[in-house]
Amino acid sequence: MKKYFDFSHIKGDLFGGLTAGIVALPLALAFGVSSGLGPSAGLYGAIFVSFFAALFGGTNTQISGPTAPMTAVSMVIIAGIIAINDGDVTQALPSILTVFLLAGLMQVGLGFLGLGKYIKYIPYPVVSGFMTAIGIIILFTQILPAVGYYPKEDLAFVEQFKPEAEEIILDNILKDEAGEGILVLEDFHETIRRAEHITEEEIMQESKTLAAAEASGVVGAVRVLPEALRHISWLELMLALGTIIIIYGFKRITTAVPSTLVALVVMSGIAVGFGLDYRPIEKIPSGLPIPNLGIVTSFKLSTIAPYIFTALTLALLGAIDSLLTSVVADNMTKTKHNPNKELVGQGIGNSIGAIFGGIPGAGATIRTVVNIRSGGKTRLSGMISGLILVIILLALGPVASKIPAAVLAGILITVGIGVMDYKGLKAIPHMPRTEVIVMLIVLILSSVWNLVFAVGIGLVIASLMFMKKMGDLTAERSDIKSLAKEEAWDDEIDFPEELKEEVFIKHLKGPLFFGSTSDFQALASQIPDTARVVVIRMDRMQYMDQSGLYAMEDVVVDLAGRDVKVLLVDVLEQPHYMMERIDIIPNLIPKDQIFKDFTDCLKWIKENVEDEVPPALN
Repeated sequence: MKKYFDFSHIKGDLFGGLTAGIVALPLALAFGVSSGLGPSAGLYGAIFVSFFAALFGGTNTQISGPTAPMTAVSMVIIAGIIAINDGDVTQALPSILTVFLLAGLMQVGLGFLGLGKYIKYIPYPVVSGFMTAIGIIILFTQILPAVGYYPKEDLAFVEQFKPEAEEIILDNILKDEAGEGILVLEDFHETIRRAEHITEEEIMQESKTLAAAEASGVVGAVRVLPEALRHISWLELMLALGTIIIIYGFKRITTAVPSTLVALVVMSGIAVGFGLDYRPIEKIPSGLPIPNLGIVTSFKLSTIAPYIFTALTLALLGAIDSLLTSVVADNMTKTKHNPNKELVGQGIGNSIGAIFGGIPGAGATIRTVVNIRSGGKTRLSGMISGLILVIILLALGPVASKIPAAVLAGILITVGIGVMDYKGLKAIPHMPRTEVIVMLIVLILSSVWNLVFAVGIGLVIASLMFMKKMGDLTAERSDIKSLAKEEAWDDEIDFPEELKEEVFIKHLKGPLFFGSTSDFQALASQIPDTARVVVIRMDRMQYMDQSGLYAMEDVVVDLAGRDVKVLLVDVLEQPHYMMERIDIIPNLIPKDQIFKDFTDCLKWIKENVEDEVPPALN
């Protein structure tokens, strides 16, 4: 344990953790509110993820907690599950936290499987489009609270959904009766009886759920913006604008004190000190967080099953977010992180955070940079950051509950502006068209449709484009040409002139995989009729996948049917192993027709191949 905890830098770790914890406070509260679970969920997430990701992680100076990308995806999950539960957050909470717990466990699994090193292969256009979409989503979704408009509280807006709400409630009654086996087409007395007990409050609650769904996301925010502007609260708007101005303005004065914290304290102080009639955030519970046992007692696989892929996406996103921050930390500290251990630490932090009602998080770049610049050098700094937030929760919970909601909206607007990938956007005119297409598809679909599906579609398109490019490059390097048209290698210069009609030599360059199989299969049809032997030189073919393997088998079988022998030269280990698996070697190509080098092959050709006079000359 002495090596695991290094107390030689305790002073720097203490100050780094303290500073990072203070920086994390306003963001944790803001992300919690934005997620839909309230400020306490953001604070709990920051506490547990920060502490346990540091304790078990693989990046010594990393500070973890709720981040913009993780919150944006969490927002989608939360909204979807709440909608299924008729807008009841309390009823939906166990299912929501179970999905978060599942995502954390998946991260632990990714770490144990050693997949951390593969995260870097996710294409930059996908990451760029996603990050910019995150910024757009945060910006648009915070416009409504910034102007003091809450669709669920606008009775005129909610009233529009009453007919649809009544239909949904009646539909639910019919589904319940069908499940109970009492629905009879000839007798609707029970249906009528149950319908008569529907209260106005139930209809209004369902209408509010529908109104909230209508106004959710970027499209929803744009859709209700006219209503928001008609009901604008100038006080809330001034609080939000004041927050934004302080955040950007104070940075010009000094960066020693976090401008976000200054904005939070100043604007909240003005609102409380002058007794303004503002809207505060939800009350933060006093005392230590307690486990949510509903994760166990209310667990239903049917509720979680539709969100398994979403949980995996959340886990992968957290992995990417964290490992990118780990790279930043490495560059600043001249150290090297352990990616798989980092994933395990993040997964444990997110799992424990979910059990205690926190939203998931990841390595946070800004907080990590602040920690390092403030003297943090070991994992103790991240653990101290989490403990600082516990102290703030216990000591200042009631005070924090008085923070204006518009102030947190202002903070999130600056986060949205900052998280967008301006580097990627500026590079659009200079990027390859295929990469621009991928980035824009991810950006647009993430913004107006679904973050999770957009990333999946972006990865599929990027992968297909990459495969196409690799296939084209492989085909370009390995053209299907006869020896007369293909440039001979050095050891082929002295090949007997009289045997060139009988022997066809093919050079394979690069991998034989699914992207290049069609070109390879064309080989058989392009071999001259005079050829009696085909030499396939494989010393530059390092890899063969299953598609390439079967393409090779098809060609060899076709040649055997034409009574053409196949000679293999310098077969490397992996292709040789693959061809043995399906008995191409030795059933189709005997071992005496496989040579270590071209010299041995040429010797065999001279001994076994004769110059044949073309039939036309007889």
